[in-house]
Amino acid sequence: MPTMGRRERRKAQTRQALSQAALRLFSERGYDGVTVAQIADEADVSIATLFAHVPDGKEALIFDDGAERHVWLSAAVRERPPGQTVLQALRRCMAARGPFATDLPPEQRRKRDLIVATPALREYSRKLWIAGEQPLAEAIAGASGRDPADMTVRALARYVLEIPELAGAEPDPSAALNAVFDLLESGWPEPPPPA
Repeated sequence: MPTMGRRERRKAQTRQALSQAALRLFSERGYDGVTVAQIADEADVSIATLFAHVPDGKEALIFDDGAERHVWLSAAVRERPPGQTVLQALRRCMAARGPFATDLPPEQRRKRDLIVATPALREYSRKLWIAGEQPLAEAIAGASGRDPADMTVRALARYVLEIPELAGAEPDPSAALNAVFDLLESGWPEPPPPA
């Protein structure tokens, strides 16, 4: 693995300092009670430096770029054990992450709880999830022998990527996750017509 040069290390350190400052301030004062200038000041950088590292604004400060989640979701599909369906693999993968994880360290739990409780952060998180539609559709298509552009493949990828936003804020996120996957696995059960 190549080592980072001095410039890359400094950028990573600045990004980390901004992320930690934002999380600390959001936790203490609430998301709406914190300005970009306060975060920059807390991290000891200029506002211009903050926006150079995070052009999307303060909601992006406590997130990565979302690329990692696209990798592990696609890997869950591609590397699933024989006999495991695509949906079973995705359910298992998602159940161990984000709002569904039960064994997070305190710092990550604090961050997750802040995201779930803050509409602007939840919406930004949703944006990052949805950005993974194409890679997930490609993985599902590869596993099912379909074209990634097939509407059913794209729809399934989108439905799965909506689960964190839909189920993550429920009183029992894991039960909600399972309810959505149960529905996806069995299809919509039509009630009998009225007599």
